[in-house]
Amino acid sequence: MRQDSRLSRMLHVLIHMNRHEGSATSEAIAGMLNANPVVIRRTMAGLREKGYVRSEKGHGGGWTLSRPLAELTLLDVYQAIGEPPVFAVGPACDQPECLVEQAVNAALGDALAEAEKLLLERFGDVTLADIARDFDERMAKTGRDVSHEGAECRARHVSAKA
Repeated sequence: MRQDSRLSRMLHVLIHMNRHEGSATSEAIAGMLNANPVVIRRTMAGLREKGYVRSEKGHGGGWTLSRPLAELTLLDVYQAIGEPPVFAVGPACDQPECLVEQAVNAALGDALAEAEKLLLERFGDVTLADIARDFDERMAKTGRDVSHEGAECRARHVSAKA
């Protein structure tokens, strides 16, 4: 089953946006993620509806953060992008007639519901500022210049997709 990477990608984008002055166009974000600008606009619209980003149209427009990273949690972003499934595991059949399959589904369902609850609680405890701080610590260990990270990151994403 294909993984849904929207949460990871939007967290990535929001932290980059925080690090750079000015707005980021959908095209620039799409270039960084090797994605389609229409998909970026659609995903960012969910963040805008929650008040986490704002957009300006026209020349010099684009997306900017509306709130500090310390006020945004993983849970906030997860909910804003539509709460994608957190697990790829699930029942083989939603309405099984087989009693064994019913028992399997009940066991899986209970375990997955409990795990999802714990995961979402953890999402609520982690702010984007926590992630940005971890990034800063990793950058400090490399000795590289933080100001070049955006361009290097874009280059890595493009070459990884090639």
